[in-house]
Amino acid sequence: MLSKQDITLLAIESSCDDTAAAVIHNGKMRSNVVASQEIHEQYGGVVPELASRAHQQHIVPVVDAALKQAGITKQQLSGIAFTQGPGLLGSLMVGASFAKSMALGLNIPLIAVNHLDAHVLAHFIGNNEPGFPFLSLLVSGGHTQIVKVNSPSDFEILGKTRDDAAGEAFDKTAKMLGLPYPGGPVLDKLASTGDPHKFQFPDSRVGELDFSFSGLKTAVLYFIRDQRSSNPEFVEQNLNDICASIQHTIVSYLMRKLKKAVDQTGIQEIALAGGVSANSYLRMRFQELAHARGWKVFVPALEYCTDNAAMIAQTAYFRFKEQQFADQDIVPYARMEK
Repeated sequence: MLSKQDITLLAIESSCDDTAAAVIHNGKMRSNVVASQEIHEQYGGVVPELASRAHQQHIVPVVDAALKQAGITKQQLSGIAFTQGPGLLGSLMVGASFAKSMALGLNIPLIAVNHLDAHVLAHFIGNNEPGFPFLSLLVSGGHTQIVKVNSPSDFEILGKTRDDAAGEAFDKTAKMLGLPYPGGPVLDKLASTGDPHKFQFPDSRVGELDFSFSGLKTAVLYFIRDQRSSNPEFVEQNLNDICASIQHTIVSYLMRKLKKAVDQTGIQEIALAGGVSANSYLRMRFQELAHARGWKVFVPALEYCTDNAAMIAQTAYFRFKEQQFADQDIVPYARMEK
């Protein structure tokens, strides 16, 4: 039996091609269910219309499974949370509409969650939590940022990508090499047996703490074209080394910017966040750098790196305690400028 003081939230995540739901009770995660969409593999990337249709098919059974795993009925919920953005607008609308309808029907509060904030606050799922303020290197398919996190609701972006994100650079270069979708994890696996110093690729010299990855993608494209013009089998013969070299360039660039951010702020507690934080080479280099410089670092569990509803639930738990509720006229957004 739940008391009136209990906070029990259902969270829904539908920003891209994973339909997810989670239940958090008094800060403890009770369930975390994800339904993936395999249909996009045949297209080499996420097709937005197909993604939104799949969300419509998955959302009811996923929510039902999350409630059952948590041992919670919908009448025991204190509030409903959902990802407001950024993400694919059609996909976000499915989750937002479902959450709004359920909250209205149960007459309980609605909590809107920023997807990027949730990636950062995923570190508070469990017992190993960073202290405020801390720096977060947020690296995902659509975003790359260095964030100073002053509190669960106070985020200061110190640097961000000016064009493409690191995750997109991984996926797009993997596609150029003919790797299957999703390419980032495949590139990571192949790179593990390659020489990261075999080939040299440029990184961007944009100022301060900002990032740029469009130039790297162009450099890889021309490199493959030029090498194949003299040897059509070049990529196949050097695939692991090429993957390792691309990965080394991206990760070294991220680490260089992160070191600069630490030097500027003096903050010694650093957290990785976002889907690309699942990359094995990034995790290794991050830990090595932390050991060399005496940082206290936080690396998310793999299940909380990629899109999931547990991180939405954790963020919503903070928002609920601060009484940050949304109105029924709230709408999702595909992009967010901060």
